[in-house]
Amino acid sequence: MTSGLPETDRRFATTLARGLAVLRAFRSSDDGLGNAEIAERTGLPKSTVSRLTFTLQSLGYLSHARRRDRYRPGPALLALGNVAASSLSFMELAGGTMQRLADETGTLSLMLVRDRDKLLIAKTWRPRGVSSLWLEAGHRLPLGGTSSGHAMLASLPQDAFEAVVAADDRLTPDRADEIRRAAYAQLVTQGFVVTPPDQYYTPNIHAAAKPFQAHDLNEPVIFTCGAMPRDLTLDRLRGEVGPKLAEAVRELERMLGLSSAIAVRG
Repeated sequence: MTSGLPETDRRFATTLARGLAVLRAFRSSDDGLGNAEIAERTGLPKSTVSRLTFTLQSLGYLSHARRRDRYRPGPALLALGNVAASSLSFMELAGGTMQRLADETGTLSLMLVRDRDKLLIAKTWRPRGVSSLWLEAGHRLPLGGTSSGHAMLASLPQDAFEAVVAADDRLTPDRADEIRRAAYAQLVTQGFVVTPPDQYYTPNIHAAAKPFQAHDLNEPVIFTCGAMPRDLTLDRLRGEVGPKLAEAVRELERMLGLSSAIAVRG
């Protein structure tokens, strides 16, 4: 496989990438973050983080109300997020469909996007009347050992797949190919992906996942339903929740006039 790493391209703007890494460090449950916490989450030196947070705060992307206060997402970032959400034609339709799915199945429904060699939870729909607080927007999941990650590996274009595997030091090329073939077979035969429990990176959740390819995105997003094993057995996951997830994504595709065919990946 070729590396395909963007950092090796002379057009890659490292400072911009670091600034975006700071913004990606925030999660919805955070009550602000200090420079030390941001440095820990991003792996950047604290001196670099201090310069970046000062710049982002000066531009309105972070707020820092008082001396010694913690940084929080600022109004410019909120505006940017709203513009991004409104520009994705499927988001409004997906909201109603995924909330109904969460309520009907009693599971946490998620939409995840790729963030380099991980998946980022971009949106959650919580079942009404059920406590399901174990995952939140901004949380990252590995590609290996999760139903969501395996569904993404199965549906990525070949060049993106190769670049992701090259950047992920937890996945060997052989293991990534094995995951890709197995997950693709599940998508063809049953319409969704369930990672076998002995491959989980954590034993705390059972989940089914299905990719969705919008016209205005160059790679798929992943829709997922999950719950703790005590609340969601594998039999129910495969027999009820997975099929309902697959049908919900097909319904979204029909509403948008999209093809539900899975592209054959090389």
